[in-house]
This record gives sequence, structure tokens and C-alpha cells, in this order.
Amino acid sequence: MTMTKTKGAATALPLNAILDGDCIEVMNGLPEASVDLIFADPPYNLQLKGQLHRPDNSQVDAVDDHWDQFDSFAAYDGFTRAWLKAARRLLKPDGAIWVIGSYHNIFRVGAAIQDAGFWILNDVVWRKSNPMPNFRGKRFTNAHETMIWASKSQAGKYTFNYEALKALNEGVQMRSDWVLPICTGHERLKDENGEKAHPTQKPEGLLHRVLVGSTNPGDVVLDPFFGTGTTGAVAKMLGREFIGIEREESYRRVAEARIAKVRKFDREALQVSASKRAEPRVPFGQLVERGMLRPGEELYSMNKRYKAKVRADGTLIGGEVRGSIHQVGAHLENAPSCNGWTYWCFKRDGKTVPIDVLRQQIRAELHN
Repeated sequence: MTMTKTKGAATALPLNAILDGDCIEVMNGLPEASVDLIFADPPYNLQLKGQLHRPDNSQVDAVDDHWDQFDSFAAYDGFTRAWLKAARRLLKPDGAIWVIGSYHNIFRVGAAIQDAGFWILNDVVWRKSNPMPNFRGKRFTNAHETMIWASKSQAGKYTFNYEALKALNEGVQMRSDWVLPICTGHERLKDENGEKAHPTQKPEGLLHRVLVGSTNPGDVVLDPFFGTGTTGAVAKMLGREFIGIEREESYRRVAEARIAKVRKFDREALQVSASKRAEPRVPFGQLVERGMLRPGEELYSMNKRYKAKVRADGTLIGGEVRGSIHQVGAHLENAPSCNGWTYWCFKRDGKTVPIDVLRQQIRAELHN
């Protein structure tokens, strides 16, 4: 990994580098439409007043750094609009952005995201399994943060590895509320004085889920508020390229040392479960053309209640209805829709076989 310092324009994409400077200025100097994904953890504008103490009168190490302080909401909104404009210019047409925030800023950021031309796909709630307690007892314990996931435009064909996230969640569809702990113990980076290196360090588990779900190996991931480098560390592990922007020298120093120790997973380990939508489309008629099913052959529903006959043009006739494998199945079940590939079976040697087996045979040939 290289450490690059820049205040002006860049002629090439500085991959796997931490860039020194104001994020807006640096982004404006990078090549247009060159980034696949942006993960942004901007200042939250917490507006803290005075010191915060625990019941034992010990002081809480809260976020009171200069980079989180703005004179007004108008100043914060202007900053947000400026960095979002710069970020959107960098995204490829099918690129996407994740922005994380708290109740202090995420609603203002969300409006700015829409105003900038992004298309919001989801808001994801990161529910902290070990949140910091509310010491003053005047509000609910703040136990979550919100992430907004948005494509560059409504027409963008963004990456979404649905099957990979489902596999990560033990075969259950991934929901938009993620329960993960905040950084503690060995994951919490410390500075030379033994203090927290960064007050809002994000857990690697959070970035792992984001990058597995919305990027592929080799994609370029930009983090304009790099901090101590969680995005870069996880990107390197997962075989993604990264670009970090960070103006604070102390954070860059910690991030560089951290990422230097990271080992990339081997090629086989980087592969994830492919989305079924990404598989080549196989028309049912192709099975008939190739003689895998014959005109006049009968298909049977998985529940064994209905049957239909294959026609030469790849349609079915079942009772009084004619149409595709999906249309006939839906009509017979009196349902609004039906996935014919998982609904119909055929018989071979006395055994009932799903027609999807034949589709998978053709797809396997296409991959070879």
C-alpha cells in the first residue's frame, strides 16, 4: 500500500492508497466515473454541549473533535451537498453509495442524497448489540445508526449479491436491520497513548456485510472519510481495490499500519454465492428444441394436483388454459404468479424430476 499526498488533480486512479487532503478537493481531482462503490462515514454534527460524565463522575470520551463541529445546520448542509456532488461524479453509471449516520444528521443527509440525483434503494438500521448507555437518563438509549444505500441513478444496474447475503444469514433472506456489536476489545484501535485512535471507528463486520453484498472482487471502493481505515482493511481482505481520503495525519498513520498487516483471502475464498438473476436466461422452449422434453409429454405440479401437456412451441396446455409454464401454473393454482421452473416436474424411469434440473444442465454447459 502506498501513502499518497495530493492537493491538486490526479491523472490516474491511485488504487490502494490513502490520500491526504480535503475530501471534496481530492475527489474533484480524481477521474470521473472511475469508482464502483462509495462508503461514506461523514461527520455527524453531534452538537455536543459541555462534557459528559458517567454516574461515577468519570468523563465519557465523546466525539468533540474539530472535524465534527459546524457553525450551523446551513453550514453542515452546504458541506453535505458539496461532498455528495463530488462523490456522484466519481461513480460509474452502475455505481452506488452507502452513507452512515445518526439521528443528528442522517435525515438531512438523506434529503441531500435525493436532491443530488441518487436513487435510494434501502435504509439499513445497524442495531448495536452493546450500545453506550444513556448516562443522563433523559432520553432513550441511542442503540442504532442508519445507513442509506443508493444507486447513482434510478436506471443504474447496481450490484446486489442477494444469494451471498442470504448465505451469510444462514439461508434466511437478509433484512434491513443488522444486529452487530460496536468496536471493543482487540478490534478497537489505540494510539501511542493507549487511547482510542478514533472515536467513531466502525466494526469490520459492518463493512464486511456491505462489501460482500454490494461489490465484487476487483471493484474499486472509495471512502472519503477514511479515519483509521476500516473500509480499506476489509476491502483488502475481500480482494477489492480501495481509495481512502483522510486529512488527519494521526488517523492516516494508524490506518496505514493497520492495512499493512491485512492479508487478502485466497481467490477461492473470495467467491460468493451467485445471484440467481445473474444466471444466463434459459427459455423453456429451449428444452423442447433440444429434445430434453418432447411435445405431448406431460408435466406434473409439485403438489401432484395438476398436469399439463408440452406443446411444440414451448407453451403448455392444462385444462382449458394455454400459455407459458408460469402462466399455466398460476391459472391452475388461482394465484397471481407462479415460478414454473420450481412448480412443474416430469417423469423419468418412474421418478419425478423438477424441470429446473434440465435448465441447470444447460446453464452448466454455458459456463464451460
